[in-house]
Parts: sequence; C-alpha cells; structure tokens
Amino acid sequence: MAKLLLLSLAALATLSHTLTPNCSVAAFEEIVPPAATVVLVQEGAGASYGFAAMSTDTGHDSSVFGNASWAVNPESVTDWAWRAMYLSVVAAKEVVEAYYGKNIIYSYYNGYSTGGRQGLKEVEEFPDDFDGAVVGAPAWWTVHLQLWNVQTALYNYLSTAPGYIPNQIFSVIAAESLKQCDPQDGVPDNIISDPSGCHLRIETLLCSGNSTTDCLTPAQLDTLYHYYNDSVIGNQTFVFPHFEIGSEGLWGGGSSPDLDYPQYFLGLGTNFTADDWDPEYLVPLSEALNPGNATADNSDISPFYKNGSKIIHYHGMADNSIATASSVYFYEHVLRTLKSQGIDLDDFYRFFLVPGMEHCSGTPSTQNAPWYIGGTTQASVIGDDSAGYWIHSKPGFDNAQHDALLALIDWVENDTAPTQVIATKWNDEATLDYVTNQRPICMYPQQAKYVGTGNTSVATNWKCQSLY
Repeated sequence: MAKLLLLSLAALATLSHTLTPNCSVAAFEEIVPPAATVVLVQEGAGASYGFAAMSTDTGHDSSVFGNASWAVNPESVTDWAWRAMYLSVVAAKEVVEAYYGKNIIYSYYNGYSTGGRQGLKEVEEFPDDFDGAVVGAPAWWTVHLQLWNVQTALYNYLSTAPGYIPNQIFSVIAAESLKQCDPQDGVPDNIISDPSGCHLRIETLLCSGNSTTDCLTPAQLDTLYHYYNDSVIGNQTFVFPHFEIGSEGLWGGGSSPDLDYPQYFLGLGTNFTADDWDPEYLVPLSEALNPGNATADNSDISPFYKNGSKIIHYHGMADNSIATASSVYFYEHVLRTLKSQGIDLDDFYRFFLVPGMEHCSGTPSTQNAPWYIGGTTQASVIGDDSAGYWIHSKPGFDNAQHDALLALIDWVENDTAPTQVIATKWNDEATLDYVTNQRPICMYPQQAKYVGTGNTSVATNWKCQSLY
C-alpha cells in the first residue's frame, strides 16, 4: 500500500493513497502548509520555504542500500526511471488544489543526482509540469554512467595488482593537485577554481631512489591516468568524461564494485561477476536496452522554453560521484540543438559550476570552498537537523542572491535572470556560528575572478568574467 502523507504546519493530517500503474506500486509524500498563494515544489525541503512540497519513493523500497533486486521487474524500473515521478506530480497537484480549493499558481522542481536526472526527464518529456526546475549534478546519462561507475571502481579494485593505489595515497595526490592547480587561477586560496585550465604534472609524485613512500610507481601512475582521462571503448567511442582535478581525495579504492546495474537492470543475473566485465559488450547492450527509458538525453527542450519555464543547473567541480564534465556535455548539446532553432539558451537555461563542491554538497577538507547555495538537501547537512526539519539558506542570506531555488523563483515570477549565485561556507556546518567564505558562482562559461584588492573571502571582491 502506497501512502500519500499530508502534513500541515498548523495541524498534522495523514491520507493514504495508492498509485498502481501496470501492476507496480509507487508512493509519494506531500507537505501542505497554510498559504495565501499555492506553490508546489518537488522535494520535501520545499516546505521550509512555506510551499506545498512532494517527493516520491519512485516505486520501490530503497531502505536496504545496494539492493537493486527490485529492478528484475521491468515495471518497477519504469517507475524508477520516470513514471512514478510523473504520476506523483499529477496526483500531488490534484491533492494540493483540493486542499486549498484553488488552482496552483506556480510549480517548481528541485532535485539532484538521480533527482536531477528525474528533473531533466520532466523537462524533456512533460514540459507542462513545472514552471521552473533547479537541477543539481544530474545522473542524466544512465546507460553510460552506471557502467562508468563500475569501471572506475574496477580500475583500483584488486589490492594485489601492481597498479593498486592505497586509499591514503589519494590524499597525497589531492594535496599535490591543490599545490599545483590552486595558484594557476591567480589566487592561492586553497580552492581550485579552474580545474580544466590547470596543467597538472602529477608525474612529480613518481617514486625515486630516495623516495619510496607517499609517491607513485609507474604502474600506479597508469591507474591514475584512467581517472584523469575520458572513458572510451573500441574505436575511441566516448563512454563518459573524466573526474576533475581537485576531486581526488575521495576516489579511494579496494571496495567491491557494485554490480547491481548489469545484474538486475541489464538482466545478466547474480552470477555475473567482476571477472565477466567487458565494456565492449556491456555499453552497446546498455544503450540498446535503456532500462526504463531512464536516460534523459533529449537535447531539444524547446517545448519547455516555449512555455516560458526556466532552468537553473549546477554541478560541483570536485564531484567524486558523477563527473562534472557530464553536465557540461549535456549543456553544450542543448546549446547546439536550440541555437539551430534560433533560441538563445540564456533566455531560459543557466548553468553554474561550483568550484570545490563535492557531489551536490560539501567540500574537500583541503579546499574548504564555499558551496552552500540552497541546493536540494544541502540544508540537511547544515544546522541542527536533530528535530527532523531542514532550514533554507540562513538568516541574512534568505534571498535570490544566495539561494538557487529563490533565484529560480525570482526569475520565473519577476523575470530577474540570475547571472550569479553567492555560495557560502561556515566555520562549522552544525553550529553555523559565522561565515568564513563567500564567493559568487558564475553563469557558465564565466568564472569568478578576484578584483585584486580586499579580503578574498568576501563575495564583493570577486566578479564574474572569463578567466582568460
């Protein structure tokens, strides 16, 4: 039995509801506060803004991490891929309008990672569902990303292999990349602002006769090259982009690769092991099956544009889970597709790269970069979450200049297009005693450049422009 949970900030009430498309079952939850105008936000944290909010379990129980056995059912995969979200949005709108007795004024989407992929899928396939979408680090290229995740684990899987890199050496690699690449953006501040513009000579870590610890053997260097270079197969067929310089600290290795995708989604069964790994076979198979039609690769999103809807898309440049360049790849494909139709992408779609941010939130301890922009679930990792609530932004920064969702709303409702969002870093993410660093996150392809005077931790001492 799937449940629809209605929570009023004034008085709590629950209502059960069942979505049963084609013998599958999906559940969703909704928070409905009292409001003068009706706004629906996809993502439970939207309630902290005073909006009605919904989220969905996408049709399966994921309480046991790493168990994707539910994916043997093709209908469940379709629910996970797009259908549960779509039907939950439709049902949530009906509930909200019935609850308030009036039409919804605006609807917004806010999601990251798989939620980011679902957001792009909504934009591509159901352009009337939302007036705007905030999309963070989207896992949009399912048919390649899932295999790439396994491949990156296999690069450094066997601890007995000559090229195996122990976990502690990745911190040495991270320190060396910071040492070389931080100054190359013009400001030594423990933040790699332009990873793609850095000429990294990681060979400086090669062991010598006088140095045999905290260094790399030639075989280990070959392993490292796999992470720094795009993944290709066969006749140079592109599979997935590389990790960025600055994300090394969490690469790690030695754990068993997660084979759920080939075993369950591709139907190869639990007898499939790492010894059976063959990307020359698996990549074409994944493309042909496209399980659940999950991949969100339709670059013609002109219907969303023609509705007057807007997108804010962001991705951390130290993401160690989904390669940052995958978002660049998607954005550039949309740009090429729509430019041929005479559509200026900046009119409705703005893309922001966040220097030093990991997968959707946080920053490596060595970089300590400002990363908080009000993205999905970012509020869950700051402040006191013991009471089970999320905050949005922070007193003093509850505005469109510091919060991506509020920036989207301002753009949709007031036609104020964002050119930057100011990211914040606190001294302690639990206590939030004081701000240690703020910096503008610039609309791609611009980057923040220091004006040359003043404290580098103050946002007004930076301006968005081309670094070169």
